[in-house]
Amino acid sequence: MSIDSRLRNVLTIAGSDPSGGAGIQADLKTFSALGTYGTSVVTALTVQNTCSVAAVYPVSAQVIREQLAHLLNDVELEAVKIGMVASREVAEVIADVLRQNRPRWVVLDPVMVAKSGDILVGDAGIRAVRDILVPLADVITPNLPEAAVLLNTEPPTSLDDMEAMLPALVELGAPYVVLKGGHLRGDTCPDLLATPNGHTWLPASRIATDNLHGTGCALSSAIAACLAKLPADAEASAPKQAIGEAKQWLHAALEASARLNVGRGRGPVHHFHAWW
Repeated sequence: MSIDSRLRNVLTIAGSDPSGGAGIQADLKTFSALGTYGTSVVTALTVQNTCSVAAVYPVSAQVIREQLAHLLNDVELEAVKIGMVASREVAEVIADVLRQNRPRWVVLDPVMVAKSGDILVGDAGIRAVRDILVPLADVITPNLPEAAVLLNTEPPTSLDDMEAMLPALVELGAPYVVLKGGHLRGDTCPDLLATPNGHTWLPASRIATDNLHGTGCALSSAIAACLAKLPADAEASAPKQAIGEAKQWLHAALEASARLNVGRGRGPVHHFHAWW
């Protein structure tokens, strides 16, 4: 395996979170914490804090296209993480630009429901994510409510339900699926990973904390960063290992989240737990 010491460039295409715990702010922190250089294209401005989402103001598809085209004309990217996409037009723009300037890795976090329970996108946005962006992605990272929205069904309530749902998610077109089990009850917090060679559980103990704001953003951007650092001649098992490393990083960020004091609702994870 060759060794390449370059700092890898990673892009987040996502909404903005003024509280800093989710969206592009969380993604950029995660990229930096994991040793990659972060860039961003904003898809929406949100009015939110740690307690709730009050409003979402989408950025026009044309402005998103211009941001992407101008950035990719200059910066070579190893990985892209896609977050909030509110319309079919925006999904089509993202897909069009990324097909012309394909990075090595595309990670899609199908952001549809906030941790507070607020619905962030409408039916058209949901269909666009499922039909246009999932087949474009190498990795998708739905939580249980998001997976249910993608498949128009009820969320899983058990490990068996998660295993039963996984094949339908894989059929949507992404070769790697991380079905996140955080919404299940119990002392553990397992994720179910589908790969081209089968599926496996990624176990973890459940951390007793309310600092869960932006955990989905952090995990998907951590996966993008870990994948970006893989050499071009990495072994076939390397993506699975990178996804596992990203989950371990998030677990540590959750454990350290009590060191932060941000807001009166669901606080953020500690992205820089290994640094300060």
